[in-house]
Amino acid sequence: MTIYDYTLEDNRGNTVALKDFRGKVLLIVNTATRCGFTPQYKALERLYTQYKECGLEIIDIPCNQFLSQAPEDDQGIQQFCTLKYHTTFLRMKKADVNGEHELPLYTYLKSQQGFQGFGNGLKAMGMSVLLRQRDWNYKDNPDIKWNFTKFLIDRKGSVVDRFEPTASMNLLEGRIIACLKESQ
Repeated sequence: MTIYDYTLEDNRGNTVALKDFRGKVLLIVNTATRCGFTPQYKALERLYTQYKECGLEIIDIPCNQFLSQAPEDDQGIQQFCTLKYHTTFLRMKKADVNGEHELPLYTYLKSQQGFQGFGNGLKAMGMSVLLRQRDWNYKDNPDIKWNFTKFLIDRKGSVVDRFEPTASMNLLEGRIIACLKESQ
């Protein structure tokens, strides 16, 4: 299977086939409206606005699995994101990214890029402490650990990177630029 074999449902109930994004650079991110990382919507919209003409697509998949930080329905999430952060990138139906009911796309993404840590800094340390309280061995599985985990897919459909919510947006932007330059 490849990334292009998956379909999603957008927040209006339409089927979105990832094969329609062949040749684009994709950033797939699980989001939440009431999370400490929610302000990343602003940076994501800036990236989308700046690079969409070069071939970047962002696919937002809201998720309520992390301390119920996306309690709204799909319409409420859309309204929040467009009014507060003026987002224009694709938003899918709220879905699970871990567990028995996880989207098959997330099973695939996690098989391609497992968890590699939160990096350094206060936010990284805070995430480690929080997760250790819930699961001492959280580092040993590829599950999504929190909201705003991002997967970067290159123009050929390869899952080339995984960015935890604590990752630098500058690092993310650099990797996006590198993918956009490849095979133009």
